Amino acid sequence: MKNLSKIKEIYNKGGNIIKYLKNLKNSSENDVMDILISYDFQAGSYIKIANNNPEYIQNYTGALSSYINNLGHFESIIEVGVGEATTLIPVIQKLHTKPADILGLDISLSRILFAKKYAIQNNVTDITFFVSDLFSIPLKDNSIDIVFTSHAIEPNGGKEKEALKELYRITKKYLILLEPIYEFATEKGKERMTEMGYIKNLYQTAINLGHKVILYKEFDFVINNLNPTGILIIEKKIDLSTSNTVDLVCPLSNTELIQHNNCYMYSSSSLLAYPIIKNIPILLSGNAIIATHLSEFN
Repeated sequence: MKNLSKIKEIYNKGGNIIKYLKNLKNSSENDVMDILISYDFQAGSYIKIANNNPEYIQNYTGALSSYINNLGHFESIIEVGVGEATTLIPVIQKLHTKPADILGLDISLSRILFAKKYAIQNNVTDITFFVSDLFSIPLKDNSIDIVFTSHAIEPNGGKEKEALKELYRITKKYLILLEPIYEFATEKGKERMTEMGYIKNLYQTAINLGHKVILYKEFDFVINNLNPTGILIIEKKIDLSTSNTVDLVCPLSNTELIQHNNCYMYSSSSLLAYPIIKNIPILLSGNAIIATHLSEFN
C-alpha cells in the first residue's frame, strides 16, 4: 500500500504489477492484495477492450447466455468478479427472462465504479453492485440461483479448493465457471499459466469436493489460445424451502447488515460497520470497522 506511486509508474510503462509485487515480497503466489492493486489500476481498460471487440463480446456472451437459458427457471443471478460488467450486462440482455435479482461483485472499487457507469450507458439500472472478494462473499448460504464467473478465479492459483467451496456455498441451483483450463492448454500455454500463477485442475477439485459436474469442456469462444477458456457447470440440489433471501450480510459473521444514512452498513450482531462509497458497499473483511456503540447514535 505504501508503494502505489511506484506501482502507478510501473503500470504506466506497461509493466506487470503482480509480477513486480511478487518479486517485492519474494513470493511465488498471487495474493489477494496483489490482485486488488493490479485490477484497480487496470480499471476502465476492459470497457475499452469490449468496445474495440464488439463481435467477440456478442459471441462470448451469447454463448454463455444460451447455456444459462437452458438451465430452466431462475430468479437471481450474480457474476463474481464482475469487473466492469462487460460480460454481465450483455448476458442479462440476452436472457429469455430477466431475473428479479441481479448482482455483481468485484474486489476493486474502481472497477465497480466503471461497471455502474457502463450499466447506465446500456440502460441497465437494476444491478446491485458491491465490493467483496470471492473467498468471503457477503451473502448467505444457498441464496443465489445462478452464480457465474468469467476469468475471475484465474489469478488465484493454489486456492482452487477455497474458491470453489465459497462459490458453491452461495449457490442455490447452478454454478457456472468460465475459467482458464490448464489441461486444455498447449505446452507454451501451460508454461505461461504457471508463470502467471493461474489456477489449475478446477474440474478435479470440483469432483474431489463431491460436486455434481454436468458440463465440462472448452468454451465456444476463446480470445487467447495461450489462455484457453473452459466452461464447467455444477448443479446443486437443495431443499428450496430452506434457501435464503438475496440480502447482503457481514462477510465475517454472516449476519444481517443495516444501511444507515447512505454512509455505512452495520451489523448489530457482529458490531462491525462497513463504509459505503458513491453508493457502493465496501464489504471486504479488511475494511471492517469496530463500532460497538454505533447503534446508539443516529
